[in-house]
Amino acid sequence: MSAPIRVLLVDDHALLRAGFRTILDTQPDITVIGEASSGAEAVAKASALRPDVITMDVQMPDMDGIEATRLLVADPAVGAAIAIVTTFDRDDYLYQALDAGASGFLLKNAGAEDLIAAVRALAAGDGMLAPEVTRRVLARFAATPAAPPPGAPVDRGPAPKVALAEPLTERETEVLTLLADARSNAEIAKALFIGEATVKTHVSRILQKLGARDRVQAVVLAHRMGLA
Repeated sequence: MSAPIRVLLVDDHALLRAGFRTILDTQPDITVIGEASSGAEAVAKASALRPDVITMDVQMPDMDGIEATRLLVADPAVGAAIAIVTTFDRDDYLYQALDAGASGFLLKNAGAEDLIAAVRALAAGDGMLAPEVTRRVLARFAATPAAPPPGAPVDRGPAPKVALAEPLTERETEVLTLLADARSNAEIAKALFIGEATVKTHVSRILQKLGARDRVQAVVLAHRMGLA
C-alpha cells in the first residue's frame, strides 16, 4: 500500500481546521500532519513537515495566503501542491494566488467530497478548480484587453503567442482544448474515444511543451492561445 497523502491545513479559524481534519482523516489514503493559523506559520511548518498538499486560506494575520503561497512555491525543498480554500469574496486575491503558484481553488462552502477530491487531485499532480469559479478565473487570466472607447475600431488580431518547447500535435491540441473547457481526464477520454491512461500521457507531454507547472497553468495558457 502506498504512503498516505500528507496534508497541512492553513486557516486562522480553528473550527474550520478542525472540520477539515475530521473530513480528511476519515480517508485511509489521507493524513493531516499539521495545522497553521497564519501564512508565516505555514511557511515554517511546511519546511519542517514536508507535506504533499497544503490547503491555504487567503486572508490571515501575520502573512496572507498569497504571500505564503509565493514563498512556498519558490522553495524547491518544499514541493507541496497548494489549494486555495476561500470564501471567494475577493476576486483579486484569488487571481493573485494562482499567479503566485497555487494549483487549486476550492470554496469554503464546498462539500466534503469536493475537499477530498481536491487533495487527491493535487497529490496526483493535477490542478483543481471549483466548477463555480473556473470560467470566472480563466476569463481573468486570459488577459483580454480592455474594451476600446465607443466608436473606436476593434482589434481582432491573433491570440497572444505562447512559447512552446516544441509544437503540439493535433491530438495534444484537442486534449488541451478540452482541458481549457475544464474537462476531467475521464471526460476527455470519453470525448476523444481514447483511454484515460492515454489522456494522462498527452497531458504530461502538453505540460512539458508548454513549460506549465500543472493543469491549471496549462488551462490559462490554452485560453491565451485562443483554444477556448
